Amino acid sequence: MRKCFLLLFCFLSMTQLSAQKVQTGIEVLKSQNFRILEGKRVGLVTNPTGVDNNLRSDIDILAGAPNVKLVALFGPEHGLRGSAHAGSSVGNDSDAITHLPVYSLFGKNRMPSPDMLKGIDVLVYDIQDIGCRSFTYISTLDNILKAAAKSHIKVIVLDRPDPLGGKKIEGNIVEDDCLSFVSQLRVPYVYGMTPGELALFLNGQRTPDERCDLTVIKMKKWKRRMTYKDTGLHWVPASPHIPTAETAPYYAVSGIVGELDNFSIGVGYTLPFQLFGASWINAHDFANDMNGLHLSGVLFRPIYYTPFYGPGQGKELQGVQVYFTDYEKANLCEIQFYVIQELHKLYPDHDILANGAKDRLDMIDKICGSKQIRQLLLKRHLWADAEPYWNKDVKAFRETAKRYYLYK
Repeated sequence: MRKCFLLLFCFLSMTQLSAQKVQTGIEVLKSQNFRILEGKRVGLVTNPTGVDNNLRSDIDILAGAPNVKLVALFGPEHGLRGSAHAGSSVGNDSDAITHLPVYSLFGKNRMPSPDMLKGIDVLVYDIQDIGCRSFTYISTLDNILKAAAKSHIKVIVLDRPDPLGGKKIEGNIVEDDCLSFVSQLRVPYVYGMTPGELALFLNGQRTPDERCDLTVIKMKKWKRRMTYKDTGLHWVPASPHIPTAETAPYYAVSGIVGELDNFSIGVGYTLPFQLFGASWINAHDFANDMNGLHLSGVLFRPIYYTPFYGPGQGKELQGVQVYFTDYEKANLCEIQFYVIQELHKLYPDHDILANGAKDRLDMIDKICGSKQIRQLLLKRHLWADAEPYWNKDVKAFRETAKRYYLYK
């Protein structure tokens, strides 16, 4: 019996080790004994997702490294410890564990000021992104690069996987009148790059005098075809409503229409971003309609649910839950636009695009990166009218982005 237990333990241990396929940037930095940081005063830009393969925080790792002098911490939207709600302003503070100053980059200042950077030689960035332009961590990354260039500070990006994989690219480039913190980067909505590759792209697209001194600590064993599950890495919630790696692709599926205040996408229920629902929908009719489109890689199940908060709070809603049947074949963003199309066909008196509050419709335009998407949809409520505009920049961006790829 003892021998059986030992064999089982060895098997489980080997299985766990084999599952840890990918080494993120922080793991590689550790393996290099932090040489690149030796003798430098370090500012760390991170949040709860900045962990090694054993879930130890970068903050603790760098604070405890004998040859590293960690002097300041910077937190993005949701805060350094990840407790703030989406869109909530976060103030400066001090860290209860390290007692270091914590500067918020989602409050009064969204770009590090010269005073914040005083006494810092290098900024280290390590935040798990979810591969969508409107998720504001990449806007913070962009601001870090800009501020570092002005203050002549080096930036080191500890790379992490793109949980959508490195092959999906969807959406138009942001236009001038839609630039905002949720669409700050001139990239498609789904851009198919790791944080390190994106940093290289942003830095490389600038004039030489606007560029910072940038180094990316590459991952080991990550491939573009990988989903997050393929990496063998543990997932730390990227925000309060992205609790699992499986949630990340659904943000691209429903996050744009989720900006409306008259419609539910499951935020406030146990399936954030995976649902489309309202009190006036018949779940079975809606599911039959959506499945009748035969969209690649997805199926729709009728669902009844009562949100705990958010749109529809306390009311029974009906709608559909989205399932991936072949993730590789699925076009993520267009699903929500087909939802708009089919709902208008079924319920023309409930036009969620025309009847939304003005500020929410403006936010839709900003997140889409163009006012054209909503305007084209409003003409006949057909995705075919807007789809060419939505995907017009994909091919050219893919060719440009390839110059900055670090992985095959």
